[in-house]
Amino acid sequence: MPAADAPTLRRPGLLVMDVDSTLIDEEVIDELGEAAGVGERISAVTARAMNGELDFAQALDARVALLEGLPVSIFDDVYRRLHFTNGALELIDELHAHGWKVGVVSGGFHEIVDRLAESAGLDYRIANRLEVDDMSRTLTGRVAGPIVTKDVKLRAMRRWAADNGIDADQTIAVGDGANDLPMIGEAALGIAFCAKPAVRRAAPHTIDERDLTRVLGYLRR
Repeated sequence: MPAADAPTLRRPGLLVMDVDSTLIDEEVIDELGEAAGVGERISAVTARAMNGELDFAQALDARVALLEGLPVSIFDDVYRRLHFTNGALELIDELHAHGWKVGVVSGGFHEIVDRLAESAGLDYRIANRLEVDDMSRTLTGRVAGPIVTKDVKLRAMRRWAADNGIDADQTIAVGDGANDLPMIGEAALGIAFCAKPAVRRAAPHTIDERDLTRVLGYLRR
């Protein structure tokens, strides 16, 4: 049952989601790691970072360094292996039908996130970008530009709401990792989705079933 102060579908609102293990079932950097033959090493760092045991930016740099030399064509292979989480597209469509905006904030990579956003009809997206050697068309093992941190995610949610004149009490944030906690904590409805234990303990609400339409159950009609 939705709380009396929960966001309502009767007014425009904003949903902001994480991408890896939230909008989609997979962790893209882990998939890239598998392609590079360092899957287990990258997965171990990913798990520790998402549980809040490691600084996210440092952990990302360490994992991206292991991808040096991969051809950019790897993004095509990885994208074909990804799956939208059950209910993700239905949730987005339902919110759009009620005049909502939907954006994603990702510690992953524009090379994949942009394709997902186009396919899902998202209104906004931010993500990291991997540096590419223009001569060899391979990854350099570095991130190009500033890293999307937990603070960047929070600022994006605030900015998108302000740009659309959306009240703070009409915001939703959904994610599974420690770097999602600031936006989950500030949103009117913050949900840890199939999240790491530390995130579940800190979040106001949790969904433990991989079905994003469950988010709709929290909203007032």
